[in-house]
Amino acid sequence: MNRNTFRMPAAALLATGAVALLTAPAAHATGAAGTAAAGGEGRSGAVVLRAGLDVGLLNKAVHIPLKTTLNEVSAPATAEKTALTVALDGVEGGQPVSVLRADVATSKATADRSRATAEANLAHARVHVPGLPALSLVEVEKVTSKAVCEAGKKPVATSDVLGTVTVLGKKVTLSAGGPTTVDIPKVGRVSLELSGTQTTSTTAAAAALRLKVSVNPLDLNVAQVEGEVVLAEAHCESPAGPPASPNPAAGSDIKPQTGASGTGAVLAHDGPGLAETGSGSLTPYVAGGALVLLGLGGGALVVTRRGRAS
Repeated sequence: MNRNTFRMPAAALLATGAVALLTAPAAHATGAAGTAAAGGEGRSGAVVLRAGLDVGLLNKAVHIPLKTTLNEVSAPATAEKTALTVALDGVEGGQPVSVLRADVATSKATADRSRATAEANLAHARVHVPGLPALSLVEVEKVTSKAVCEAGKKPVATSDVLGTVTVLGKKVTLSAGGPTTVDIPKVGRVSLELSGTQTTSTTAAAAALRLKVSVNPLDLNVAQVEGEVVLAEAHCESPAGPPASPNPAAGSDIKPQTGASGTGAVLAHDGPGLAETGSGSLTPYVAGGALVLLGLGGGALVVTRRGRAS
């Protein structure tokens, strides 16, 4: 059984569509179409399968592109189609090419002013390329990717590959240390890599599997198929978050209280008083002392006069 949750070098993930989508214009994936910049909503998106292949034909000596996606969504949206067919002129007798069939193939993206999330899931999936209708390029039991970007928090990205993986009919064991290469004589080569995750301070991206394909089936008018297939991508960008709280009210009616020794200035004094006359805080005590001395002096004068009269 394969089960992998790990981080990868940024250069490797940049090769997938997940990170490319992170740099898309705001209108591509927003909580409300066209309002991301103004309203501060997050962004998110997911895709179950992304294929970019070059198909060379035998009888025409030409190459035709096969570029397609399955269940690609931008927030808010969900998708649950489990099959993808593509019609290519001159390939497989003009019949549609079955690129993917799965029991479960879902993608979901949500975004608002506080949180943006995206996830993609595949279960019991089989991927085909032109010229190999009976042999699956890859079969997986389950792959999933998820990205969560919440305002004010570090974004999180995870990717998992669960169960067995079969490439061109051969079971393989995947390694986080590098790609696994499968060579099948007279068929071709597939390099299979666990894609992993990448996060920044505001973004997260994950992709479960990335396959570099180079096969030459020489059947059904197909000479060669080259390119890349990515399974289960998810990406998000954090919302701007709520505006910063304003500074304390500048018009407060709190009055500062200051004073200097000997000045008698008390700015918080609201009514008339000694501060208005320039008197200091010791004035009442000085005045009281003066009255006492005055009383003693008066008493002494009375005693003196009585003595002279006698």
